[in-house]
Amino acid sequence: MTTPAQDAPLVFPSVAFRPVRLFVLSIAITAVAVVVAGLSGHLMVGVFFGVGLLLGLLNAVLVSRSVASITAKEHPMKSSMALNSATRLAIITVIGLIIAYIFRPAGLGVVFGLALFQVLLVAATALPVWKKLRTGDWASDPPDDSEGGVISGSEGTEGRNTSND
Repeated sequence: MTTPAQDAPLVFPSVAFRPVRLFVLSIAITAVAVVVAGLSGHLMVGVFFGVGLLLGLLNAVLVSRSVASITAKEHPMKSSMALNSATRLAIITVIGLIIAYIFRPAGLGVVFGLALFQVLLVAATALPVWKKLRTGDWASDPPDDSEGGVISGSEGTEGRNTSND
């Protein structure tokens, strides 16, 4: 007999999340965007692009904290994660759209910055996973010099019946 999806424990795989590295990368991309936009006569587009990157980073940090707090509970619920994600994404999106509308047309850079940050986040997460898949080195933790942490939702599942009887 299988466990219904709504009764299944909320478990997230371990993912290395390094916000400082993403912050430095965002600052570097913002600098390039400001220079390129300034050379083309639209300096503020580059500035707003950087604001979008930073809003994306804020969202990623909030995701990390949310996952850590929800999975630390005795019985984490998928619905609380979904509600938290929907609320957070709605707020970040509304902030981005308000900035884009108020400072149009240059403010549209915020939307592009948010979109690019999502690509950066996926790449920053997928590349280490891909590297570990190729080397088969899943047992090791992130290097000690990493500034981020490991998000793992498997803690707290001891003693719970997670098997599909």
